Amino acid sequence: MTFKSSVLFAFRLIFPRSAKKSSARRSIFGAILCIGISLVPLVLVMSFSEGMIDGMTERLIGLSSGELKAQLRSSAKAASSYQALYDYSKLLKEVDGVQDAFLQIECMALASGSSSRVGTLVRAVESDIFERNGDFASLLKVKKGSLTAFKNDSKSAIIGEKIADLLDLNPGDKIRLIFTRTLPNGSISPLMKTFTVAAVVSSGYQELDSMWIFIPIEKAFSILPKSSSAYSVMLDVKGGIKANLAQIKEECEKKSLGIARISLWQTLNRSRLENFSSTKVMLTFIMLLIVLVASVNISSALVMLVMERRKEIAILKSIGASSSGITISFLIAGLSCGFAGSLIGLPLGLLCAVNSNQIISALEHLVNFSAKFFYILSGSQLSAFQDIHLLNPDYYLTEIPINVPYSELFLIASAVLILSLLVSVIPAIKAGLERPLETFRKA
Repeated sequence: MTFKSSVLFAFRLIFPRSAKKSSARRSIFGAILCIGISLVPLVLVMSFSEGMIDGMTERLIGLSSGELKAQLRSSAKAASSYQALYDYSKLLKEVDGVQDAFLQIECMALASGSSSRVGTLVRAVESDIFERNGDFASLLKVKKGSLTAFKNDSKSAIIGEKIADLLDLNPGDKIRLIFTRTLPNGSISPLMKTFTVAAVVSSGYQELDSMWIFIPIEKAFSILPKSSSAYSVMLDVKGGIKANLAQIKEECEKKSLGIARISLWQTLNRSRLENFSSTKVMLTFIMLLIVLVASVNISSALVMLVMERRKEIAILKSIGASSSGITISFLIAGLSCGFAGSLIGLPLGLLCAVNSNQIISALEHLVNFSAKFFYILSGSQLSAFQDIHLLNPDYYLTEIPINVPYSELFLIASAVLILSLLVSVIPAIKAGLERPLETFRKA
């Protein structure tokens, strides 16, 4: 029995010429459909997680750490004044590969509005950072107010959208920042400073929007307690994270002469990156298990097909077909099922992934409409109803950037074919071992 004959028999196993109803054939198409459906959430999860991780990482690097970050001791001479820190940043900008340097001071504080208080990280930055830094300009969107006041008024502040919601603040309102300082006798004393909200901004990632309040760095040197403040310089590197950061880091350390500790973005964000990666691996593993379960249906369908086609197998073997040829036919049939399932699932998954933001928005509207309907039926006041979010904006990006990992999808398609082949082995071998005499005797 030639390979061409095996392929032809495999084709006729799935698409027989007779119009006779076949439970095995229905099972095969059901197995194909199951594989296709199981691949849709897998593609969605991979595209979601890839885009979500990239979006969060981009904001962490661009808005928080930079590709490299020079961290100074508060007692260092370079941290004694704005001019000293600026002069130090000019040294780092001389390093080949460093595109720009941005000064900042960070200090924990208690932010107080008219009605409540919240813990926050005060970041003292240069007044032109929102225009000069490409990531600040592209990732931070002004929701209310204007950045102009921040540049012209040393007592102005820019706050995140989440903090503005928590404290019920708008541009023009006063915000009080309460710091702690250590007195010469060793006791701790509170220090309160009042700023005017110039603008409310959002990075699209509420976890960051709930953390930061920006104030002018020139003012910070005179008000922030030195003992509890962290002085640093964010470095913008040519080529971003794809540049040779290790070499640039080494050159920056030589320029620093021990003044500061230079850290890579991976080091500064290690815990978050590990959390992102472990979450992605776990979700992908769960989705792969679903695909594995769906692939087992091919084995069940082929077992039914062997039982239905015993007479055809017996006839072929009686006219000279080999056991290996019959086995190969059923292996090809199983492989074809996996291939057909991939052809259904991958394009459908990609279509859903590309339109995922619209799909989630539509589902949220449907869920909220249904919830409001039952809320009214129960006799409750609609004013007390809170909208339901399928993805909690406190932990996710407000808009999910979809990043399709084509190389990983190719690996998934290959894995589906291999699984389909593996689950087809036992029924295919049983088909090849069928004995024509016994089949004709039972007929």
